[in-house]
Amino acid sequence: MPGFDASIWFLAATTCFAAFVNGAIGYGFSSLTVPLALVFYTNRILNPAIVIVEVFVNVYVLLINLKGVPAVWRRVFPILVGLLPGIALGGYALASLQPGWIKFATYTIILPLILLQAAGWRRPIEASWLISLPFGSMLGILYSVTTISGPPLAMLFNNQGLVKNEFRAGLALVRVAESSVTALVYCRLGLFISESGSLLHVLIPSVVLGIPLGSYVIRRLDPEIFRRICMSFDAWIVGFGLSRVLIELNLVQSAWAYSVMAATILIDLWLLYSFLTTRRSSWSERRPRQGAGISA
Repeated sequence: MPGFDASIWFLAATTCFAAFVNGAIGYGFSSLTVPLALVFYTNRILNPAIVIVEVFVNVYVLLINLKGVPAVWRRVFPILVGLLPGIALGGYALASLQPGWIKFATYTIILPLILLQAAGWRRPIEASWLISLPFGSMLGILYSVTTISGPPLAMLFNNQGLVKNEFRAGLALVRVAESSVTALVYCRLGLFISESGSLLHVLIPSVVLGIPLGSYVIRRLDPEIFRRICMSFDAWIVGFGLSRVLIELNLVQSAWAYSVMAATILIDLWLLYSFLTTRRSSWSERRPRQGAGISA
C-alpha cells in the first residue's frame, strides 16, 4: 500500500470524480484524471496504472451498451485497424522521450480538442476508410502516449450523427481495443513498474465507487449541461497544467506562463456563456405560450 501523502489523496479525489463523469457520459476518466495527476506524476508512472483500470472500465461500458454494437461496428472497424500501428509507435515514444516533453505534448494536443468540443464544432463526417484509418493511427499514438482519447472520439462520433446508444457503444468498442492493445505494448516494453502498481490501490476503489454513482445521478440531471460543465473543468485544468509544464521546461517565464491558463479560462467562459444562452433560447421556444389553446 502506498503512503497516503498529499499527492495520493489528490489522486484519489481526482479519480473518483473522473470515474463519476465516466459513469455519467461514457467517457472522461483518463481525460480528467491525467491532466490533474500529471502535476504530481510522470506519464511513465501514471499511464500503466490508468491503462490497467481502463481495460476493465471499458469492458464494463461495452457490456451495458451491447445493443448499439450492431449499428456501429462497421463504422469503427477502420479505426480499430488504424489503432494498431499508432499504439506501437506511441508506446515506443513514451519509453524513450523525456517526461517533461511528453507532458507538454499531452497538454498541447488535448487543449484545442477540448475547446473545439466545447464550442460545439460540427461538420458532417462520413465513416470511410480514407478518414477512419489515419484517424485511428493518430488516436493510437495519442492514447498510448497520454491514455486520453475521449475528446477526439466524441468529436468524430458527434459529427457522424450517432444517437446516444450508438455513440456509447462506438466509444466502448474503440476504447476496449485501444486500452487492451496498449496494455500489451506497455508489457512488451517493460513499462509496468512498481510505482505504477502502487497507484492501483487508489484507482480501483475510486472507479468502483464513482462509475455506478455517475450512472445513477445522470438520470436526474440534464446530460448536455453536465457534459458541458465537465468540459469547462477539463479545459481549465489542462490550461493550468500547460502553464506549469512551460515553466518546468524553461520555455516561458513563470509570470507569462500563466497567461495560457488565463486565456483558456476566458475562451471557455465565453463558449460556456454562448452554450447556456442557446440552451435558454431553446427552452423558451419549447415552452407553451400562456393562454394557448383557450378559445375566445
